[in-house]
Amino acid sequence: MSAPDLLEAWQDHLALARRRSPHTVRAYGATAARLLAALESAGAGPQDWASLAALEVVDVRTQLAARRADGIGNVSAARELSALKAFLAFARTQAGDAASPPPRVRGPRIKKGLPRPVTPDDAVNLAAMVADEGSEPWIGARDRAVLLLLYGAGLRIAEALALPASVLPLGDALTVTGKGSRQRVVPILPIVKAAVEDYAARVPYPLNRSEPLFRGAKGGPLAQGMIQRAVARARAVLGLPATATPHALRHSFATHLLGAGADLRSLQELLGHASLSSTQIYTRVDAATLLDVYRNAHPRA
Repeated sequence: MSAPDLLEAWQDHLALARRRSPHTVRAYGATAARLLAALESAGAGPQDWASLAALEVVDVRTQLAARRADGIGNVSAARELSALKAFLAFARTQAGDAASPPPRVRGPRIKKGLPRPVTPDDAVNLAAMVADEGSEPWIGARDRAVLLLLYGAGLRIAEALALPASVLPLGDALTVTGKGSRQRVVPILPIVKAAVEDYAARVPYPLNRSEPLFRGAKGGPLAQGMIQRAVARARAVLGLPATATPHALRHSFATHLLGAGADLRSLQELLGHASLSSTQIYTRVDAATLLDVYRNAHPRA
């Protein structure tokens, strides 16, 4: 098989069998492409599933060392290793050797940072500013509706942009399909419902039920980058830090609910986390916020 054939099979497996996001398919595909190119440069000749299945620990370490030489950090190196292991595990399956595990290489230690939430006022102001800064009124209304879904309902940006127009008209709750095709039901606040309805009334394209709810300027599906750029412009005007991103609004949703007394199990359901350990990080966020308040307010701090 040629390298393009191997890559196509790998990416089809990720997208169709594993249902990975387009971003993950691209990233894992790029890792596999780099490995195949490195093997070819080293004189290994054309690759097939059997030759890839035969790669050993030293081959994986050599590839990681080359990526380190490119200047990638610990987080990127860990992601590269994860993608390499997944690709080689797939190669073993294709070669009929699924029982044999891929090379065992320990990844770099990563210090897990805390999410940085924005304040409730900043979240609302950010949504209002993207509406004001929109190139057209309907685009501003669209961007505000997306951000309020992130902050008001705790959606991931990919989940919001994947909503079909068939969710209209919105009720008091919304069924969302998240990672791993897991579905959850999230309550919809009146302010969020009103923002989505305002956008739907302004969008110049027909919202057919089977098509995406949120549209780009030319009528196609809305890309995440458009929302990220709109937020970057708005936070510059408001003087907010670079950590005030669309994903930070989801973190803020979780942190503010926890601070108001929500229990972890309920928060896990609302966020769509498969594991409670993913939700428990917000107890650390809330404690960190409390400590900041103490340090800033206590006369002896």
